[in-house]
This record gives sequence, structure tokens and C-alpha cells, in this order.
Amino acid sequence: MSYATFLVHLDLDQTNEARLKIVADLAQRFDASVIGVAACAQTMPLYFTDGMVAEELVVQDRSDLEQRLRETEQQFRAGLAGRVNQIEWRSALTQPTSFVAEQSRAADLVVIGGRASGDPIDSLRQLIPSDVVTFVGRPVLVVPQNVETLAAKRVLIAWKDAREARRAVFDALPLLLKCEKAIVAEIDESGEPDAARARVEDVAAWLGRHGVTASCLVQNAIAKTSDELNALARQEEADLIVAGAYGHSRVREWILGGVTRDLLTRTPRCALLSH
Repeated sequence: MSYATFLVHLDLDQTNEARLKIVADLAQRFDASVIGVAACAQTMPLYFTDGMVAEELVVQDRSDLEQRLRETEQQFRAGLAGRVNQIEWRSALTQPTSFVAEQSRAADLVVIGGRASGDPIDSLRQLIPSDVVTFVGRPVLVVPQNVETLAAKRVLIAWKDAREARRAVFDALPLLLKCEKAIVAEIDESGEPDAARARVEDVAAWLGRHGVTASCLVQNAIAKTSDELNALARQEEADLIVAGAYGHSRVREWILGGVTRDLLTRTPRCALLSH
């Protein structure tokens, strides 16, 4: 099992250097191709604008967006030049989230940038990370803006005995097979450490049968789960967290807080998420 094609989304309003460096390195590691994608939808003129003025605004807006897409394509090609043998570019004047979801059919792993918590998102021009994770049907690698490398020599698996976590570990298997050590960690929120230990040992044993060196770790829930996971990742020198996404409803997570939301907006390291 391996990754043959990566799909990387490029923002029109943010720097893309970090994720381009990381996707180029991943493509070299897996001898894979890379598809670059970008999209943005036109903004309709204000309701009180009509006639020739409205038409001119629409034409100018379309021209500006097309120019920005061309500049983003140039950035994509320049970032991967000489590093990746097979690249492809796809862009459209449409909502970026739906476009990425559609194009993900051609890839094994989708790479997107992270956004800071509280940043406003214009769905016509910007990707909505939570929707991407939920709808693409592929694992999603989230790259924070200030992270430029992903060694993935040590990987923290955020275990929770749920469908999403099982999916994430399977989806991450190509990366896990290349890592030096995987740490299967469960934050015990139920006060049943023996049961938690049995669960992570099962996962570590399964990974071992696939040739992955894995250890087990059970941590009592003291602080917020996402903070506990980041503290464990720092302790274990892991620069990648693998986790299931939205084990609870997205509405509950975004109102009350949750691991997925924090991994999308607050983590200082890359996260591979599956739903």
C-alpha cells in the first residue's frame, strides 16, 4: 500500500510555500505525482448596481480572479520544479471547497493549509477546512502556515475506539510504514485505564503485523484532549498527529470545542485526519 497521487490546495490569499515544500518532499518519498488545485467564485455586484456598470464589474472581477489563478499556478509549478516528475494543475471559477471535494477523486491524500482559530472565511474565495475533511472521502493532511517540514519519523496516533480513528490509522498506513516509530495514544476520559490499554495494544499489534514499529501509551485526561495530545507529541518528538475527524457532530465540536476543531486551527504540527 502506498500513495500514488497527492492533491494540494493552494490559497489565493495566503502563502503556500510551506505546503508546497511538504508535498514535494512527500512526492519524492513515495515516487508520486502531484495535482495542484485552486478555485474561487465570483462575487455578484451589489443589488443597486445594474446595466453597464454591473456588467463591467462582473467582467473586471472575472479578469482579476483569472489572473490570480494564473499567478497561483505559476507558484505551484515553480515550487515543484525539479523536485516532482509528474505534476498537473486544475483550477476553476467556483467555490473552492466543492471544487477540492470533486477533484479529490483523483488522489490518495489531500493536502490543505491550516487556518488560525477565529479567522473569518469567505466561502466564495477560501477553503473551509472542516467541510473538506468531512466531504472529500480521502485522508486530509493539514499543514499549519509556519510548518515547513514533515519528517514523520515519529508519529502520534490519537486513538479513540471509533470508526473515524480506525479509518485514519488505515489511511495513514503508507506514512506509518516509513516512520521509525508510531505511538498509539489514548486519552482516558472514562477512568478505565485497563480497557484503554487493551484498545491501544490491539492497534499496536495490528500495526506490527503490517511491519510498523509501534508502542502504546495511555494518558489520564487532565487537561483538554487536544492539549494533552500536543503535549504527548512534543514529549515523543512526533511532528505528525493521526486522528479520526468529527467523532461527534461538527456543530457540537465547533460550539463546545473538540479535538478536530483544534487540530484544524490550533495545532503547531501537521495532522492527518480522516472521517
